[in-house]
Amino acid sequence: VIEFGDSYKVLANATTTTGTASDGTGKKKGRTITLTTEDMQKRKNDVKARTTLLMSLPDEHQLRFSNYKIAQELWAAILKTFSGNEATKKTKKNLLKQQYGTLKRKAQKL
Repeated sequence: VIEFGDSYKVLANATTTTGTASDGTGKKKGRTITLTTEDMQKRKNDVKARTTLLMSLPDEHQLRFSNYKIAQELWAAILKTFSGNEATKKTKKNLLKQQYGTLKRKAQKL
């Protein structure tokens, strides 16, 4: 099994040779990998997920996040960038509770 560090793994039951250079002996150079239809579908799904995540970002962040090649890494980077730390989350939660309480009181007055 060869791991390329992305969301799919390659199994060794069929061979595909990449590269066309030859060393003069008639043998092709390049790495030999095996791709199954399941591997290709996983890769296709990963590309779709990555594209969807990138399209959902504001334009000013596109370039910053475009260097992530795997959807899982991209998602982790987005969460790390935009979610904030625990103190920020707690502050946001308290603010939302206050806003909800204010709206509830206004609705009762009407």
